[in-house]
Amino acid sequence: MTRAAGHAVGTTGGGAVCVLLASVLWGTTGTAATFAPDVGPLAIGAVAMGLGGLLQALIAAPRIRREAPRLRAHKGVVLLGALSVGAYPLAFYSSMHLAGVAVGTVVSIGSAPLASALIERVVDGRRLTRRWMIGAALGLSGTVLLCAAEAAGAPDGPGARSAGQTVLGVGLGLVAGLTYALYSWAAHRLISRGITSGAAMGTVFGIGGLLLMPVLLVTGSPLLASWSNAAVGIYMALVPMFAGYVLFGWGLAHVPASTATTLSLLEPAVAAVLAVLVVGERLPLLGWTGIALVVGCLAVLTMPTRATARPRATTAEVHGAAHTDPAGLAGHSGNS
Repeated sequence: MTRAAGHAVGTTGGGAVCVLLASVLWGTTGTAATFAPDVGPLAIGAVAMGLGGLLQALIAAPRIRREAPRLRAHKGVVLLGALSVGAYPLAFYSSMHLAGVAVGTVVSIGSAPLASALIERVVDGRRLTRRWMIGAALGLSGTVLLCAAEAAGAPDGPGARSAGQTVLGVGLGLVAGLTYALYSWAAHRLISRGITSGAAMGTVFGIGGLLLMPVLLVTGSPLLASWSNAAVGIYMALVPMFAGYVLFGWGLAHVPASTATTLSLLEPAVAAVLAVLVVGERLPLLGWTGIALVVGCLAVLTMPTRATARPRATTAEVHGAAHTDPAGLAGHSGNS
């Protein structure tokens, strides 16, 4: 009993670590995109998620073939996840383009945990734990502070964004958050039905990648205009999207989608730190406070529970009862 509990906590912790590593990789996309300023948001999103998704499907092809009957049995969930994968990068990168990197990232990533929790509550009947609510409150507060800190340093001159652009960007950010939550839930649902994470993620992201190919064909010519633009596209597809979502799939095998999307609040914090270290942006005290709150959120959600201590206490009590009552009558009467 003690071993089972310890194994459950271990796999949950390992799943959380996989999601956190994925979030670190995703946090590099904003900085990477600055090296290809001539490439539009639709092209960036299509090449990153499109090629990354097709590569996942290619690597997972043997598993997808073996598990095709199970995948067909859940074709509705697969289709929902694939459509969400196709829509997410277009909404996410367009949101950052219109509303700014800080606001677009915060709205997109910050709204996903709430959308995931609502989906799980309505569809799966999952109750929200106190730990999740505390962690989500810390994480969302931190991302809002981070957003406010970066917005305070935004230019007010000719390059400033209009109110209409900002509102449209925020709206697209909410769409991105919802679609992120939907494909996370869909992948978790498939995995929980006995499909391996490789087959589930490869199928959902492979079909989503196919849906993005027409967008890439129409908008992707700037990616071929220079070696630096091409390098950015290759990096986006291979590292944050392919490797990141492989890790995310492993994480979804061990933690609920609502927890995974909340852990991914690390992404905007990583993006802000890289913007300071690599791009040369400055982050005021308010921004660092926001990052501290996000770290607090991650600590709350990844901290081991006390569930492992209870079986040990029970074992100790049994041993104690055995010493005081060798025949085991006390324990027997207690159970009857």
